[in-house]
Amino acid sequence: MPSTITRSDGLAVRTWKKAHDSAVGTYGEGQRAHRAAYAALKHTHEKVGDHWRPKSSPGPSDARAKQSAPASVRRPRPTAEGVNATAPLTRLREMARELEIPGRTRMTRDELISAIKKANRRATAAARR
Repeated sequence: MPSTITRSDGLAVRTWKKAHDSAVGTYGEGQRAHRAAYAALKHTHEKVGDHWRPKSSPGPSDARAKQSAPASVRRPRPTAEGVNATAPLTRLREMARELEIPGRTRMTRDELISAIKKANRRATAAARR
């Protein structure tokens, strides 16, 4: 199980395990099963720093998550790396404040999402050391 999930709440762990076990039965062990488990987790949780937190309302977290599997292969889109890109701007600013991102009040939605992704990567790398 990925380290970011082990540092998360019990619901995130159970969601990932259940989806992963089901995907292993369908696709076999490997990258495809992990992608399916992350897709299920991203539907109910968002990545904040080095762990996953429940979203206020479940649903796709970014444009890529909204696509069907065949469409994502034909027209791949960038992922938001666990950041809930569909969240209201106030929620994105709140996450940026928690992550202590400077200049967050002057950032656009896309800039906030990029800054949160960068801060999440930095926090995850620090937690792995």
